[in-house]
Amino acid sequence: MDPVEQLLHPVRLRIVHALSAAGALTIAQMCARMPEVPKITMYRQVAQLTEGGFLEVDGEQRVRGAVERRYRLRQDRPRIGAGEAATMSLDDHRRGFAAAMAVLIAEFNAYLDRDGASPEADSVSYRQGTVWLSPDELAEMLADLLVVLRDRLANTPSPGRTPYLLSAILFPAEQPPAPEVGG
Repeated sequence: MDPVEQLLHPVRLRIVHALSAAGALTIAQMCARMPEVPKITMYRQVAQLTEGGFLEVDGEQRVRGAVERRYRLRQDRPRIGAGEAATMSLDDHRRGFAAAMAVLIAEFNAYLDRDGASPEADSVSYRQGTVWLSPDELAEMLADLLVVLRDRLANTPSPGRTPYLLSAILFPAEQPPAPEVGG
């Protein structure tokens, strides 16, 4: 299965997000993070991600006679880069957006269900707005955002750091009709 097909599935995408934040997790830990996902589904999706080259076994231990594996993201895992995104059909983009939104909703609900969840104290934001940009201004804004995010994206887990899910959504909105001139 190609990387696009692998990642256009909401549960697989959530697993990738969870492992990128946690480093390594067992199936039991993944199920605890995503209690609405049946355990058998979790096993199946982890197996598909492992077979697809996204995950690898980080370690094993015996637990009550069974072998429990910890999984992590492979450093050399497939990615959906600009080249792959350019070959995606409009339906692939629809499915990708729907999968991303399903993950975002599930992760937000999981956050709200946590003891002590405090959107105001945690600086939760889900605002939307319209920005009018020329192609050059758009390119400049994206470059500026990359500069701001680059150093922070390299942060690793450490005491005092909390993982935040950042989802940027950018697409051209429908232009309003031009005002009528004259009269």
